[in-house]
Amino acid sequence: MAHPCLLRLLRVAASFQSSAWRRSYAKLASSSCAQGRREKQVEVEADEDVEDFAVSSGISRPLSEILKQINKKVPDALVKSRHENGFTSKYIPWHVVNRIMNLHAPEWSGEVRSITYSADAKSVSVVYRVTLYGTDAEIFRESIGTASVDDTSYGDPVQKAEAMAFRRACARFGLGLHLYHEDLS
Repeated sequence: MAHPCLLRLLRVAASFQSSAWRRSYAKLASSSCAQGRREKQVEVEADEDVEDFAVSSGISRPLSEILKQINKKVPDALVKSRHENGFTSKYIPWHVVNRIMNLHAPEWSGEVRSITYSADAKSVSVVYRVTLYGTDAEIFRESIGTASVDDTSYGDPVQKAEAMAFRRACARFGLGLHLYHEDLS
């Protein structure tokens, strides 16, 4: 019999592959109570005998399937607006992007590649890499985010630049890319 932690991981992975979770991002927009019910349901199921699960429980998929899911339009309920310098821009908060990545590409990874302060020390730039792992290949995309050192409206400047770079790197895979096109029209 496999270790209980491994069995729980396999059960959780299988639950995320159900058609109800793959269909759309609507589950992400649901209340935290609904999310809690889902987690409790998974915990109850994890106590059952799960010897019928193979090690390849469906977490990994070909990159084309992962990218197809990531490229879906993100519902408006998950999109936020920010007003800066007289302009309004739409964005997806980093924690929502993280959950979408976990949902559709559970074996993704992300890393800060560099943190650089400008010569005048007035801004900081972060380069972030996101890697997707499929059954057939792995690919990565990098992007940069820059924040003013004086801007403390959202955490510290490094945190703001990292979140920006992370969202942009994910957008290079197509996640939330429709927001960039809406801004141009």
